[in-house]
Amino acid sequence: MSAHCGPVAQTVTGNIRLALVGSPNSGKSTLFNALTGLRTKTGNYPGVTVARYEGTARVGEHEVVIEDLPGTYSLDPISPDEQVVADVLDPDNPDIGTPDGILVTIDATTVRRSLGLLAQVMQTGLPVCVVLTFRDELARRGGTLDVSALSRALGVPVVGVTSGSRNDLARLRSMLLDWAAWERPVLPPPTDPSQRRAWVESLLQSADYRVPEVDHRTRRIDAVLLHPLWGTLIFFATMFAFFQIIFTVATPLQDAVQSLFDWLGTLVTEYVSNPLLAGFLGNALIGGLGSVLVFLPQIALLFLMISLLEGSGYLSRAAFLMDRIMAKAGLEGRAFVALLSSLACAIPGIMATRSLPSAKDRFATMMGAPLMTCSARLTVYVLLTGLLVSPDASVGPFGAQGVVMFALYLVGALSAMATAWVFKRFSSRGGPVLPFYMEMPSYRLPRPRSVVESMWSACKGFLHKVGRIILLATVVLWLLLTLPMHSDAQLRSAGVDPGDRTAVSAYEVDHSYAADIGHAIEPVFEPLGFDWRINVGVLASLSAREVFVATLGQVAAAQNPDQPAETLAHMTYTDGPHQGEKLFTPATTAALLVFFLYALQCMSTIGVMRRETGSWRWPAVAFGYMFVLAWTMAFLTHTVVGLLA
Repeated sequence: MSAHCGPVAQTVTGNIRLALVGSPNSGKSTLFNALTGLRTKTGNYPGVTVARYEGTARVGEHEVVIEDLPGTYSLDPISPDEQVVADVLDPDNPDIGTPDGILVTIDATTVRRSLGLLAQVMQTGLPVCVVLTFRDELARRGGTLDVSALSRALGVPVVGVTSGSRNDLARLRSMLLDWAAWERPVLPPPTDPSQRRAWVESLLQSADYRVPEVDHRTRRIDAVLLHPLWGTLIFFATMFAFFQIIFTVATPLQDAVQSLFDWLGTLVTEYVSNPLLAGFLGNALIGGLGSVLVFLPQIALLFLMISLLEGSGYLSRAAFLMDRIMAKAGLEGRAFVALLSSLACAIPGIMATRSLPSAKDRFATMMGAPLMTCSARLTVYVLLTGLLVSPDASVGPFGAQGVVMFALYLVGALSAMATAWVFKRFSSRGGPVLPFYMEMPSYRLPRPRSVVESMWSACKGFLHKVGRIILLATVVLWLLLTLPMHSDAQLRSAGVDPGDRTAVSAYEVDHSYAADIGHAIEPVFEPLGFDWRINVGVLASLSAREVFVATLGQVAAAQNPDQPAETLAHMTYTDGPHQGEKLFTPATTAALLVFFLYALQCMSTIGVMRRETGSWRWPAVAFGYMFVLAWTMAFLTHTVVGLLA
């Protein structure tokens, strides 16, 4: 599951361009990562919104561009993703550049099924090299395959690659530059279905292929994990443990990062005498960016666990289990994969709807995907959950903070499904109704390199957002919180001692342009218990949800540079009928959590939704219905919790 949330990069340029083709779970993406390492870029195909992933493989002093095409079982497309594969491999398509050659990955344990796709690829007339993966799995399960004989029968080169084998990978790399010299079949494979079946059987016989035994280990595990009752219970237990771990393991790391930024704030207070520079360093950078960066351990841990579940083969089982539940919303298991992608970011989740063959399903899933709890919400949830629930509180043997986090993710998922059901029910869009199919790979130990690369990619995306979008937003917020400047005479006339740095900061924040903006929209959010500081954070979070955390961090740092975290917890209303009362009461904090659960506070998601639907109508509908839903549910939460507290 990828999380490409940043701006689209330009595609890689080079003299040699090879396309990587294969069915899902054939080891295609693993091979792509092994060949290219971290030298990858993301772009879009001309005229379509499907993402293209390219990387450069170094072969001596040369570079070869590898393009990782979407996984497909056939070149007869039924979805936008599969249509792109067919278009890229079509030599007569002028819109998308045709590759020089094609690498086709074939799982050695499912050769018979993969040869149909290979036959279609070979009919393009482009040079083809077959990469045979999972040969170790084939041998473990008692199967056999003569690689050389298969190559002779096909008339194209076949290279066996075993996971972790540098020699196999080096042999494949050595062939990339010689793509023009790859052997080609005298005659292309037959197109008639009956003749093609006979062709496949002759290939398997020539290669002395013996079908591997059923993976008894996988079958025994699936008997439990795919059970309608026990499998579903285990899935929810796994997800429950997921969020318990986020707090129990990441909290000490988060505390260490927080201590680092507190120390940096102390240094600014002690050694920076210029008030303006000290305010910028202490409030905008340390108070704003630092308040977001402290959640990096949670982000890393979240994607570490997702990568482990994906690499082990469990996520495809989760999609199978959720197919029964998704059916209640009129959707299929593939929609769950798209929704699951939204746990990283709604953008790849919306983009993942291209794998759905039904236009109605794509639209309905797209409208529900932003309700899934993305990693951007995680920072807000962790902050507010820490204010709402004591770290020592528990629900039975489980930490209460982890229970609240699990409940937020669960409610988000159920809300996404309910929304998809509503939009599908009332949508006029048509589309084919096709059966859901998904291959269940054997259970495997996740490859450490793939896990680390996936986790690093997510953390890099988070840091990229912090370094660009959130940095710009925090600087703008700092200016709004700092201006207009007040002279010593103005401070004295207001009863503020100019020598009291904390008192001056608090006064300037309460009389800043940001305060004016927050007060202007106060009538909208006052019924939810929000004050002007929260209002500014909600408004600023439209650029990125993490900016809400940065806003509160800046306000707290401005009011008390030495202990911003403690200041935030004890913040009070500065005016109005509740002046002097605690701001983050259980009712207000719970309302904030629910508001961010439902609100579409992400302009990037709105932009991608516009690109996918082709108009601004549906992004406007999505923003409108989610804001109304967020406000209504937050108001109900504030009222109910206020009565119970």
